[in-house]
Amino acid sequence: MKGLMIQGTASDVGKSLIVTALCRILSNEGVSVTPFKSQNMSNNSYVTREGKEIGRAQGIQAEAARTEPSVWMNPILLKPRSAQDAEIVYLGKAIETLSGRGYRDHFYEKGLAVIKESLQHLADKYDVVVIEGAGSPVEINLKDRELVNMKVAELADIPVVLVADIDRGGVFASIVGTLELLEPNERERIVGVIINKFCGDLSLFEDGVQWIEEKTGVPVLGVLPFVENHMIDGEDSLSIRTQFAYPKKGTLDIAVIHLPFISNYSDLEPFLFEEDVTIRWVKYASEFGQPDAIIIPGTKSTISDLQNLKDKQLDILIKKHVANGGFILGICGGYQILGEELIDKSGSDTNIPNFHAKGLSLIPATTTFYQDKETNPVNAQYHQATGLPAHQRLEGYEIHLGKTTFSNEAKPFLTLANGDDEGYFGNDGQIIGTYLHHLFHNDEWRNQWLNMIRKKKALPVQGVKSISEYKDKRFDILANEMKSHFKWDLMKKLIHQWGTK
Repeated sequence: MKGLMIQGTASDVGKSLIVTALCRILSNEGVSVTPFKSQNMSNNSYVTREGKEIGRAQGIQAEAARTEPSVWMNPILLKPRSAQDAEIVYLGKAIETLSGRGYRDHFYEKGLAVIKESLQHLADKYDVVVIEGAGSPVEINLKDRELVNMKVAELADIPVVLVADIDRGGVFASIVGTLELLEPNERERIVGVIINKFCGDLSLFEDGVQWIEEKTGVPVLGVLPFVENHMIDGEDSLSIRTQFAYPKKGTLDIAVIHLPFISNYSDLEPFLFEEDVTIRWVKYASEFGQPDAIIIPGTKSTISDLQNLKDKQLDILIKKHVANGGFILGICGGYQILGEELIDKSGSDTNIPNFHAKGLSLIPATTTFYQDKETNPVNAQYHQATGLPAHQRLEGYEIHLGKTTFSNEAKPFLTLANGDDEGYFGNDGQIIGTYLHHLFHNDEWRNQWLNMIRKKKALPVQGVKSISEYKDKRFDILANEMKSHFKWDLMKKLIHQWGTK
């Protein structure tokens, strides 16, 4: 197998972004390339064409590589459901929920076997595999049964590049400390270091590069600038903080309720590129303000997050906002929260069978949670009752537990390709609920919804912005930017000549 593994000195140092760039660089050079991450922990997921669930980052990396995303690129996905437990998604399908201890004690051999199978599958199909690690390779308390870093590099028998984030400080200590804590055989596999998120004049770090190389004997393969607005979806809560930490000021104020177990927050990212939109998180009542619209996003623990929302008295503010004519849209778990009642019949959401909770009662609906999860790609059009252009097509995906039924007559939002009704469309679009993730990645719909709000504020309507086309261009912009700072000829040599001597 030919390839390269990107590991980090810590979480959120930029591994996912670098793997994405490498996939597009190699693809641009005519190489058949695939991403791989053995085990991902994220509630930000991606549904493949077959309706299987993988980490969002690997789906995006596959798009950058110009190949079809598959479960072999991320065979194990852990989706946190509480501070202690996570749902295990195995080859795209949820199989069980385990505690951290339970996972470590009982899943290791099964995990190891599927990682080996996945690597072999990818080696048979692609010329090069670019592998992403997780966290740090020297978490001493976890190393003996880890499935994400050096064990994977050993199974694939490929070299490793270590990434360090200079923006957070302590870059020299993080590099040297990581190398010192590796076992000798692991240390031999490290062939280079990348310094990421550098701000300012790169020439000012030349002495730093020299020191690292002299101290460690490992070449610095690149010093990468801090890349803003890269439009590459993140995979964890750290990415949320980074991407939405400093909202721009626009004339449309959209408040997003920050649920503790938020999932698939990539639903929101297209708003970052609408010039007149401010998109901001709301965790507490003091942050609520007077938004033009509210979005309640998806969640991995709907009833728990509903209670959290009530505990903070955000439910009162949300209902007042709607009563005053404000727009609200709930996606997946957010849609369920907007209903009248939530019934956990199987205990799949709360671990308490037949648990009942009262929703916000903004939609006349009841959601009942069963054991089986829906994971489907979706093609749809607006339901004729909405009065929206019926010819427009929408694409996205469903990932949810629970079925939502209406207690009285209601307008559906969408008509699915199989003819089924989906979602809720109330008060001419003031209140909307849907299970469709990536709804706002549909450029025409996003424009339609924002223009509803603009009209209410007596602002001029705007035309459609093609974020989807811009996103693909961003892959090339990112790849070209990164490549200009890599020692690319050396990196290619490392990929193709490792283990040949």
